[in-house]
Amino acid sequence: MPVLLRRLLLSLCLVVVAPLVMASDAAFNRAFGDDWLAQYWQRNPDYAVSVGYYQVAGLLPAPTAANRRRYIGWLDVQLRQIAGFDLATLSPAARSDLAVLKTQLESERWTLTTLKSWQWNPSQYNVAEPIALLLSTGYASEPQRLRTVQRRLQQVPAYYAAAKAAISHPTREHTRLAIEQNTGALEVLGAALETQVAGSQLTAGERSAFLRSLRLARAAVSDYIDWLKALDARLGRDGNARSFRLGEALYEQKFAYDIQSGSTGRQLYERALAEKERLHARMSVLADQLWPRYFPGTTPPADRVQKIAQLIARLSEQHTTREGFVDEVKRQIPLLEAFVRDHDLLTLDASRPLQVRETPAYQRGFSIASVNAPGPYDPTAKTFYNVSPLDDYTPEQAASFLSEYNRWQLQVLNIHEAVPGHYVQLVYANKSPSRIKTLFGNGAMIEGWAVYSEKMMLEAGWGGHEAEMEFIHSKWLLRVTTNTILDYGIHVLNWGEQQVLDLIRNDAFQSETEARGKWRRASLSQVQLTSYFAGYSAIYDYRERLKQQLGDRFDLKRFHEHFLGYGSAPVAVIESLMKPEDAIRNP
Repeated sequence: MPVLLRRLLLSLCLVVVAPLVMASDAAFNRAFGDDWLAQYWQRNPDYAVSVGYYQVAGLLPAPTAANRRRYIGWLDVQLRQIAGFDLATLSPAARSDLAVLKTQLESERWTLTTLKSWQWNPSQYNVAEPIALLLSTGYASEPQRLRTVQRRLQQVPAYYAAAKAAISHPTREHTRLAIEQNTGALEVLGAALETQVAGSQLTAGERSAFLRSLRLARAAVSDYIDWLKALDARLGRDGNARSFRLGEALYEQKFAYDIQSGSTGRQLYERALAEKERLHARMSVLADQLWPRYFPGTTPPADRVQKIAQLIARLSEQHTTREGFVDEVKRQIPLLEAFVRDHDLLTLDASRPLQVRETPAYQRGFSIASVNAPGPYDPTAKTFYNVSPLDDYTPEQAASFLSEYNRWQLQVLNIHEAVPGHYVQLVYANKSPSRIKTLFGNGAMIEGWAVYSEKMMLEAGWGGHEAEMEFIHSKWLLRVTTNTILDYGIHVLNWGEQQVLDLIRNDAFQSETEARGKWRRASLSQVQLTSYFAGYSAIYDYRERLKQQLGDRFDLKRFHEHFLGYGSAPVAVIESLMKPEDAIRNP
């Protein structure tokens, strides 16, 4: 066919197809736009509050069997509606929105009907976080927020009564976590809240009613804690607690929903084993370079693992103090921000400052550091970098922890959690034109970006290209890699605690405190620990392919900003939407 005729036919096809795509996109946006999201938030008010949607903040649905049945029925209706769209008639943006939404709703249905964590995980029942957010976020006047909190408080007794009825054959690990975190919830409902109410502009009658609701809510939380303690004791006597291990079938299903990489958990596990070997080889080379500086006049051990471990131990002697840990985190944040600006790696939004704070009690017991970021409905709200102080650590535990988060590794942690890691990625996500991709974010993309940002910062010169920084960062990457190995090992291969501790201490060179903390975390979560390596590998592989394709035209800042502009979509979805020219330097 002549070229001119082929072009003419193609243009005629586009004239016919374009209106069809526009009509299909419009139908999808009507079906799953703001009105649909309003229905979703009615059914998920806790999640709504976390993303800044406060219209349903006074709701606290009890986790009853009837409510679960109704929600499963609603999910079925939504999934049938999604199935009615012809993907071929949707634009790439709408098609990817549909895919993200379909996976989200299918995952929720699977969790309710197959995983059934509502039966065996008592820690998922906790009223503290939404109340704390409502009290600390200035989205409305204080009296209005207190009235909303009171409406929630009135529903707390029914909520915990339904939680106790739902729990059946729980794990001891999640039972004990529930006791710990709900004890923290009592602090949110404690004396400070009473003082706030007493000094508020509520009327005398409103203050009295609030305090009555607060006392009843506290009593319900305390009753739940006592009930859990009795349950834990009974599980200990009877020995019939549910195992926290998922097993291969459930694990692979959860992996497919959570990671969305196209690979299986087994395939990622095997890649992680190979990456562990590569990192050990590189660290051995770096150890040979650094050895004369830290062990002058001595010969390094012939055993590679022993050599690496000895150098890590020596470098880990350089760290901050127990009392200065949180302050050192605060000191580093502006330095990281300045580096990102000076090296033109990303545009930072100065109107969205990061606030470092000590982790609230109701959030402790799971990780040492985390970010609480506002959602797209309230993007101007504060973003908190939660850092757990070492107050409750014994001197031995604190020393072990500080050695782990030594002079170099603490910098990596702050890059990961804050700049340009989670904090920056979430600021960009809130500005994405696709609310669906932002609201229903992919954990592997989110965690993967944070790990990728560490390597990217070191490539750009953070740490002055010191061999020490690369060496300790390689140790950090070993942790990311072994997270995948141990998570699969625990939940699928039935690894015991000692096997996991040996892997973490001997192959990943982590401290005793970190090793035992990771065992605890892996026994309380499933698949999430694999998201770091899965997402990081996907992002880095994609960037390197673009660099090879574009050569000198590749622009790192444009790549970063376009990549982050798609919200928190799975990496594969972002790849399908980005074009090579999105990563080309402006003329």
